[in-house]
Amino acid sequence: MSTQHYDSLVGKIRNRSAHVGVVGLGYVGLPLAVEFGKVGFTVTGIDVSEHKVDLINQGISYIQDVPTEEVAALVKAGRLKATTDFSAVKDLDTINIAVPTPLRKTKDPDMSFVVSASQSIADHAHPGLLIILESTTYPGTTDELIQPMIEARGLTVGEDVFLCFSPERVDPGNPNFQTHNIPKVVGGITAACTQAGAALYQQALETVVPVSSTRVAEMVKLLENTFRMINIGMVNELAMMCERININVWEVIDAAATKPFGFMPFYPGPGLGGHCIPIDPFYLSWKTKQAGIEARFIELAGYINGSMPHFVVDKVQNALNEQSKSLKGSNVHILGVAYKRDIDDVRESPALDIMHLLARRGATVTYSDPYIPSIDVEGTKHQSLPQDAAVAAADCVVIITDHKQVDYSSVVQNARLIVDTRNALKKFSDPKIFRL
Repeated sequence: MSTQHYDSLVGKIRNRSAHVGVVGLGYVGLPLAVEFGKVGFTVTGIDVSEHKVDLINQGISYIQDVPTEEVAALVKAGRLKATTDFSAVKDLDTINIAVPTPLRKTKDPDMSFVVSASQSIADHAHPGLLIILESTTYPGTTDELIQPMIEARGLTVGEDVFLCFSPERVDPGNPNFQTHNIPKVVGGITAACTQAGAALYQQALETVVPVSSTRVAEMVKLLENTFRMINIGMVNELAMMCERININVWEVIDAAATKPFGFMPFYPGPGLGGHCIPIDPFYLSWKTKQAGIEARFIELAGYINGSMPHFVVDKVQNALNEQSKSLKGSNVHILGVAYKRDIDDVRESPALDIMHLLARRGATVTYSDPYIPSIDVEGTKHQSLPQDAAVAAADCVVIITDHKQVDYSSVVQNARLIVDTRNALKKFSDPKIFRL
């Protein structure tokens, strides 16, 4: 087997003369492109959004975790540019694919973004190209879906072109762990593919973890998020139990967490949000059904987590009943609509479901969120309101996202009734506070 293309590619990677590409300039792709640019690579980002491409080429970041100053410096230095034209692949040595992988309403994988990006890359693929898929997907995607597209061009994977999977592990808003210091798992179709992928990441990231195949790497991501989703489902069910028998579930978890071994605390909430936890486990469920295996834990946890917005709305209705008010006609104000604290992302946020359910039951629904100026809920546009006035005017305030910059003492002082789904008011004791 000839190693000509491998030796040339790895040589370029190690001396950082390789021209690096990233397809999909979102929460995963843009931070990765910036990290490659910061260590000296010339990076071309490809995205179908002309708006994103224009902002990048102007040196402007639209991702919270990526400072505009870093993007501007890289653009000015000629180490970062963006385009909508996939013909740029002809001039690249490496390309990472970081496009969305949503679920259809039937909970089947929607691979249209991956298929489109991969086919566009395959159309311009050339010997010596390293291709790495980072989009979360089911085991078998890289070798069953992408490899045939590449080899249909007459290129041999592992000899002419090098193909890997490396799961993204981005945690938006995390001040301690970001792209550069989150360990990076990578698995290739062949050993040479794995080595080439690892060589690329080793230039920009602190820790690289090679595994034996693309399927192992694909399964790693699904295990991580399925583990979290199932444990959250378990504590959400525990919260429902504790509600019925009048036990403070938060106190139970805090006490259990004092055990120094054999226990890891997970916390209940109003539902799952973000692009990963509510979605990724169902990729595994879908794939195992094809093998005749029923993923019972995943399906049950999905059912419990999916029912939490309904549980929250019932909680709001019961809290209002305690004050001799009906939910219909009441003004319910939501504090925080991002899917997690201190970020500007509403993907799959349970707040959207809760707002929709409240409106369906006749409530007038408003919200405040310092990170989200406006949202669309089932076709209805909402604007974030000034917090203090909205809290004071509401019949009930519901804390969905516990942003740190919110003055909770002011909320407790001014609100008539509060439903706290995040234990944000742990330090406060007041009969008008109803906890999840």
